[in-house]
Amino acid sequence: MGNLAFDNDNENNSHFVTNPLDPKEFRRQGHMIIDFISDYYENIERYQVLSQVEPNYLRKLLPESAPYSPESIETILQDVQKYIIPGITHWQSPNYFAYFPSSGSIAGFLGEMLSTGFNVVGFNWMSSPAATELECIVMDWLGEMLKLPKSFLFSGNGGGVLQGTTCEAILCTLTAARDQMLSQVGREKMEKLVVYGSDQTHSAIQKAAKIAGINPMNIRAVKTTKSTSFGLCPKSLRDAVQADVQAGLVPFFLCATVGTTSTNAIDPIGPLCEVAKDYSIWVHVDAAYAGSACICPEFRHFIDGIEGVNSFTLNAHKWFFTTLDCCCLWVKDPSTLIKSLSTNPAYLRNKATDLKQVVDYKDWQITLSRRFRAMKLWLVLRSYGVANLRCFLRSHVKMAQLFEELVRLDNRFEVVAPRNFALVCFRVLPKPNVKKVYENGVANHDEKALDLERVNELNQKLLDSINRSGHVYMSPTVVDGVYIIRCAIGATLTEERHVIMAWKVVQEHADALLSRY
Repeated sequence: MGNLAFDNDNENNSHFVTNPLDPKEFRRQGHMIIDFISDYYENIERYQVLSQVEPNYLRKLLPESAPYSPESIETILQDVQKYIIPGITHWQSPNYFAYFPSSGSIAGFLGEMLSTGFNVVGFNWMSSPAATELECIVMDWLGEMLKLPKSFLFSGNGGGVLQGTTCEAILCTLTAARDQMLSQVGREKMEKLVVYGSDQTHSAIQKAAKIAGINPMNIRAVKTTKSTSFGLCPKSLRDAVQADVQAGLVPFFLCATVGTTSTNAIDPIGPLCEVAKDYSIWVHVDAAYAGSACICPEFRHFIDGIEGVNSFTLNAHKWFFTTLDCCCLWVKDPSTLIKSLSTNPAYLRNKATDLKQVVDYKDWQITLSRRFRAMKLWLVLRSYGVANLRCFLRSHVKMAQLFEELVRLDNRFEVVAPRNFALVCFRVLPKPNVKKVYENGVANHDEKALDLERVNELNQKLLDSINRSGHVYMSPTVVDGVYIIRCAIGATLTEERHVIMAWKVVQEHADALLSRY
């Protein structure tokens, strides 16, 4: 890799001029990239899952400035292998069990290639009709797979849009809810608007509320308890809302979650909607991870009551084999989004828009420009079909059931929260002979007797040791003061043998740690 060197160079020298989009060169280099990525996946198990580099490692390896002269794709790929791959945490590794999955697939990758290859900027229908119309179609397809009420589909009076992430979707819906409420109570009540979630709701709601100008003092994180498996209790919500109303505040937005980040807790949608309805509160359901599984009939009940909400999201890039980014947002009343987010400058005017014949997705999102995300979702749906997608999801749940059984068979460990979908939350205990009392299949201990701080320290050390090994990668959370190790199964390449191996790694590191503890 070379440095910039401006002196004594003729910038018009013809040997520097190569068309950046020459089809023949694109074909040659494209084949090389496909081969490189294919080799990466063939060898992915050889890499340590969690990158072990130190902060700022890359700046020490790369030149201080960009190269002045062209470099070959061969040289660049050598540097990718040498410098970049060591700094990657391998989210597609079959031994990746951290956070939630970012599952990929051949169809997802190739759909991304098509989308990027066309490189359209589909801000409105006119800018690329196929991009808009395909998005409308696939959002209805997926909505039908989820058995969403027709009121959420274009075939009804609603509609769907592909956002980048759930964070963007929550900001859009919260903004629409804000403006809808202010139109009723007056904009002078802005400082009195209140947002609700639980203490398990994703932090995206706090960021969205902050951006939307909501008073930080008016963001309610309603406490959950182990007795409700950390789901939001409708009575607790009602109590919080009533207290705010009595204080002269204006409740306007509730974010309920199906599959919380920490433990996959389920907020009861129907009963929460009953509370919200009494106060004209917009209800958004965040099913970023777990929503994908609801295409399976046996999991559909987790979103029962969805007919009462205003908006619903899932991330196809988490557990639906569609590459990042691809967040699916459905709304019952698209006009609420459009009223809050639309702009109509002269340079974007066109006959189809003026006659209201088309969808202009620029008015359904924060940004103007947008990617052709529908292409990759379309390829995933067509390449695998509903039957295979259900099988893939069920296989991950089955492997999570296996991991859960392995945890329960070792009396040094306990499952800390009910296993929903493919996430197992567990911890190790320093005394294997402590009597366990099971409630709803979850071990319940006297935390004072166990010395919670000591147990938390033990589990933190265990997880650090596991992740430093590079063999597997898991992530932590803390719920009700308890430090938990999370094993989220969902990487596309994961098989039963990887799950068994992961448990053996956990046991081996626990053996070493407990012998000294």
